[in-house]
Amino acid sequence: MTELVTVDIGGTHARFALATVATDGAIALGEPVTLQTAEHGSFGLAWQAFAAHAGRSLPAAAALSIAGPVGDEVIRFTNNPWTIRPAALAHEIGAERVTLVNDFAAVAHAVARAPASDFIHLCGPDQPLPATGTISVVGPGTGLGVGHLWRGGGGGYHVQATEGGHIAFAPLDAIDDAILARLRARYPRVSAERVVAGPAIVELYAALAALEGRAVEQHDDKTLWRLGMSGEDSLAAAAVERFCLSLGAVAGDIALAQGASGVAIAGGLGLRLRETLQRSGFAARFIAKGRFEGLMARLPVRLITQAQPGLFGAAAAFAKEHLP
Repeated sequence: MTELVTVDIGGTHARFALATVATDGAIALGEPVTLQTAEHGSFGLAWQAFAAHAGRSLPAAAALSIAGPVGDEVIRFTNNPWTIRPAALAHEIGAERVTLVNDFAAVAHAVARAPASDFIHLCGPDQPLPATGTISVVGPGTGLGVGHLWRGGGGGYHVQATEGGHIAFAPLDAIDDAILARLRARYPRVSAERVVAGPAIVELYAALAALEGRAVEQHDDKTLWRLGMSGEDSLAAAAVERFCLSLGAVAGDIALAQGASGVAIAGGLGLRLRETLQRSGFAARFIAKGRFEGLMARLPVRLITQAQPGLFGAAAAFAKEHLP
């Protein structure tokens, strides 16, 4: 059994946990500890704070999931002042083996390694994701993460992170046309992320309000998600349904483009929407691909319910790199 520290670093929070990788490849996470990045002057100081919380010396192995590119000599974060120098990281934290992985690549690793019990059925055949072929991974959150993994059978796989969330938004009905027109007035190019990500609920709500001839009430995205998912506000509920329709359409497009044999929906927002997605028009829009409807209906689409996919996926990436 190998023990390591796994870390998921975003702009506001850095989550730490101890993890183990058993000889059969099974990954187990300890209780996560969430630190505010603004309360620590560097990643090294946050590492020391986690060690103090753990009350023990930390393993000489670490895996970091990072919200941004990981190939540069210096990694900088958009919303926090930390910098990480990969060449010096092992020495800084006293580790012998370190893995750095992009945050959505970590999610794809989580999809590859999580047990079948960590997934629920959304549409298509109610069966596990295939053991061979390409699995598209789509994750709505603050942005829209897109990647894929390829399974060659026998447990082997390869992860590819992409910027697929920035493909162009493709309207499919008159309401989508109105949403696109509203967004095009603000942005020269409207990507899928402008419609299928957490903050997009504000624009969806405003577009529907305009169609209904209603004055737009000023709510932030968190409030609109709460009002819409609870049904307290009918217009917000309609915006949530429109979001689910668009997510289904985009996920289907990604699956077609990647030649997928299955699709995993991930991301913090995806997990919050688990019950809403199942009763929404997500499945109908996913399948509605004209001459390829039969093909799309045969693809299993599942939602990963792993509570900490960034931490779990970073540990999985470490195992793939260091424990073949």
